[in-house]
Amino acid sequence: MSDAFEEPLVAARFTVTAEASPGLLSRVLEPFAKRDLTPDSVRATRDGEAMRAEVALTAMPLGMVHLVAGNLGQIIGVRRVEAMEGRVVRLAA
Repeated sequence: MSDAFEEPLVAARFTVTAEASPGLLSRVLEPFAKRDLTPDSVRATRDGEAMRAEVALTAMPLGMVHLVAGNLGQIIGVRRVEAMEGRVVRLAA
């Protein structure tokens, strides 16, 4: 098979700012779980009525970054989503 069809894996970090609610973290993790992606780190902090959640992966398919960011933006109560992709880690086999 040609390498042209292999998708690069990139480091990625997603930051979600949303209204604080009891179910927010499970809803933030759902787009990763349904794509069989396991985050390398998850961090959440609450500041009054707002919550900030950061999810980082050391390697995820480049084509999934915008899909996951779009899903995160559709969560009720989400005010802002930032997706940052980093260096290419390797090509997916």
